[in-house]
Order: sequence, then C-alpha cells, then structure tokens
Amino acid sequence: MVKFRNIVPFSGLILVACSPGATAERPNVIYVFPDQLRNSSLGFWSDPEYASQVGWRGDPVLTPNLDRFASESVVLSEAVSNCPVSSPHRGMLLTGMWPERSGVVLNCMSERPESSLREDAECIGDVFAAAGYDCAYIGKLHVDHPTPNNPQRPGTYVSDDLPEWDAYTPPERRHGFNYWYSYGTYDVHKHPHYWDTAGNRHDVDEWSVQHEIGKAIDYIRNADGVRDADKPFFMMIGLNPPHSPYASTDDCDLEGYAHYKDKSASELLVRANADTTMAKTAAAPFYFANVSGIDREFGRLLDALDRAGLARNTIVVFASDHGETLCSHGIVDPKNSVWRESMNIPFIVRYPGRIPHRVDDLLLSSPDIMPTLLGLAGLAERIPRSVEGRDLSSVLMQSPVQAERPQAALYMRNLDGERDAEGLVRGFFAEARGVKTLEHTLELAVDRAGRLTRVRLFDDRTDPYQMNNLDPARHSELFARLSGELARLLRESNDAWYRERTLSDIVPYDN
Repeated sequence: MVKFRNIVPFSGLILVACSPGATAERPNVIYVFPDQLRNSSLGFWSDPEYASQVGWRGDPVLTPNLDRFASESVVLSEAVSNCPVSSPHRGMLLTGMWPERSGVVLNCMSERPESSLREDAECIGDVFAAAGYDCAYIGKLHVDHPTPNNPQRPGTYVSDDLPEWDAYTPPERRHGFNYWYSYGTYDVHKHPHYWDTAGNRHDVDEWSVQHEIGKAIDYIRNADGVRDADKPFFMMIGLNPPHSPYASTDDCDLEGYAHYKDKSASELLVRANADTTMAKTAAAPFYFANVSGIDREFGRLLDALDRAGLARNTIVVFASDHGETLCSHGIVDPKNSVWRESMNIPFIVRYPGRIPHRVDDLLLSSPDIMPTLLGLAGLAERIPRSVEGRDLSSVLMQSPVQAERPQAALYMRNLDGERDAEGLVRGFFAEARGVKTLEHTLELAVDRAGRLTRVRLFDDRTDPYQMNNLDPARHSELFARLSGELARLLRESNDAWYRERTLSDIVPYDN
C-alpha cells in the first residue's frame, strides 16, 4: 500500500518552449468534456478521411454536429486518459500534475478522505483568472472529498446517502472560477441539481446536458450580466452523460434514443472484441442515445458562439474523462483499465485561422491538457512551475518550431488502500502500471505483496482490438524495450512504483 503523499514536482519536467505568444485580442476558451465517452463513439470515424488514420472501426453513432466540428479542427486519434477514472483524470486536467501531486488518486467520495483536490494547487482556473479572464465552471466537478458542508443544512452532507459521493464546493475551493453552476457527482440524468455562485441549490427536471448547455449559452450571451463583457472568458462544461446509468429511457435522451431503439446488439456493437452475449449489451442503445443527444446540444453551443460573433476568436475543445468498454473484452467495468476502449479519449480542438484541420496521432496525456490550453491562449509564460505535463500547443498549431512529440504515455490503475478502524480508506494500492506507444500497449499488475499477477502486451497496429496477448518470452526484445520505457516514465513522474522499486527485476529503474 502506498501512503498518500503530496510531493513537490520536478521542475525539470516543465516544457513550455515553442508556445505561441500572446495576441492583441486574447482568445476565449471553451472546454467541453462529457464523462465516459470513448473515442470510437463519434460518427466521423466511419468517414473514409478519418477511418484511414486508425486501424479500428468507428461505432455506428450519429453525431452530425461533432462531424462538422471535426472538419474544422485538429482531431487527435491517440489522446490518453492515463488513469482512466473520473476524479483522477479531472485532478490532472485542472492542475497539470500527476494524481499524487494533484491530491486526487482515487474517485472522490466520503470514505476516501485523502483523495481530494489540493486547496493550495494552482489550477487552470487560477491561471486564467490571474491573466484577466472571466472564468465559468458548469456541470460535474467530482474532485472534492465530500464533507458535512451542506449550505442548505449546515453540518450535514448534501444528501442522506452514506457513503456520500456528491459534494458542495465552497467559494474558497473553486480555484479562480467566478461563475459557478456545479455539483460533485450525481447520476440522475433527468433530475440533476446544482449549486450556483452564491451557494443556492437548484433542483431541475430536465436532461442534464440540455440544461447545462442552456446555462453555457446564457453565459456566452451574457444574459443578466453574468460575466464581465470587457474580459475574455474561459469556460469548462463537465457533462455527466454518457456516464452510467444507461439502463432505460429514464436515463437517456429520447430524441437520440429514436435512432437506436430498433437496432440489435450486433448492429450497434461492431468492434471485433465485443461480446454480444453479455447482459450489458442492453445498455448500447441508451449509451449511444446520450452520445447523439450530446452532439445535438454541442451543436446548440456552437450556434450560440456564431450568433454572438465570437466563433473566430474562441478556442473550443471537445474531450472526455475516459472511455467506456461497452462489452469489449467481455468485461463489465467500463473504465479503470488499460484497454483502448477505456484509455483512448476524444480530443478535438478548433481555433479558426490558427490550427489547421487534420487527424493527428499526438500522444497527448491528461497532465498535458492544462499547459497546452494555456499555451494555445498565449499564456505559456504563466504555466505554473508545479505543472508536470507538457505544453503541446506548438504541435497542435504546427508552429515552425515545435515541442518534442511524446513517444509514450504512462498508464496507472489505483485501488483503495487499507481501511482504518472507522472504515475510511488510507493511502492507495498502485495495482498496475503500463505504457502506451503508437504501436504497442504494455500493462504490468501486482498483488498487494508486490508479486506479478498480470502481463498484457499488445501490438496495437496489427491487433487494434487487443485480442492477442503477446507472450513476453517470445517477444523478449519488445518486452524489454517497453519495460525500459515504462521505467523512464515512472522515474520522470516520481511514481509510487519507482519510489518503491516495484517489480525491479522486470522494470529497469536505474538504467
């Protein structure tokens, strides 16, 4: 078990050179990220232009607005959620730091008091606010440890559920976001609730995505003067769907559902590794319904930007927390695994006149997102020294001088540590670590005594659905090379495996 630690990051990991300089008119930035949307669940991957860039088949999902958006953007085919669970990814997204330094190593809930976004972290909202931006956060946050700080009933949790997953974020923990309409985590898609800037609670009878995009449009229009119109704005929109539940029409967008309700599991689950005998296949039409609903609402957001005359000077990013296995490999767990369906996330960036349209296999990692957004906005000089990710804005913009492209991405899987006498989780168990390159995937897993329990090794080019687990003994040179790459990434990130020399007989930490 690893004790939870806040470790000062290595300043040598910060790469901010080659970023674009500030422009006379600073761009607005909108970051939209549904939860649990896998990269293949976007319609344009079935288009020959995009399909020719990947070795897998896109899901048969209708996303006309995102298809149009992709045609105006750079589309990343290999973006990675390094720790593919909501809270750890969001911690990395907000801070640019790996989970141990962001403070968020496990999904946040009341029984995990040590997993919570650090109050002293300099987050992306802090940086944009200090640079003179009006900052808005709308939707799901899920980076705070729930405490009895209910503004409506002081001294209680925000519900009577135990353990509590949802959380109220007070003003002192909002990290630069002056406009607030958010919640921790609450999976009732058609009856969501939110706390506004003043701490008032709003219970809503509307599909959450539609409601949140409506709030975002009001923010863009500056309805009722909700933002400072003399400032550029930075807005994050954390959508919960297509995150579970997805078991009935009570959970999904009905307009989207009409496209899929009469299709069989084999018609919807077209990946070669999908097990269509699983009970979970019944979720497919509801999952895809929510994806199509998100597409429709995203189109509304883009239309609002056009009507406001802001599209030309607004960077828009569409991404996700992590993926969804959706019956691939016959597993029920939708996330927290090395499978491509779990790790590979959408990452699409539109910056009119500055980013040329293309499909790019850039291995963008979760901690890279914060510094890259700051670099795109011309704020590279403001990237905090605490950031461990890389500013890859020059690569996205195809600048004459570009940052070095990552050759590999780290994978991590953390589980609960031991429980104390009160039943609270202390520390975490670093069960698996791995590495993803453009050609291969490697995962090593251990038991709580540190003994090797699992090796997964895939050639992702010849086996894009990861159905043939290669024998390390028969592919010893490849295994050694990837183990060396893993050692480098663990060393650079000062990961728990590196500090404890986990599997040191396999992973050459000191080479």
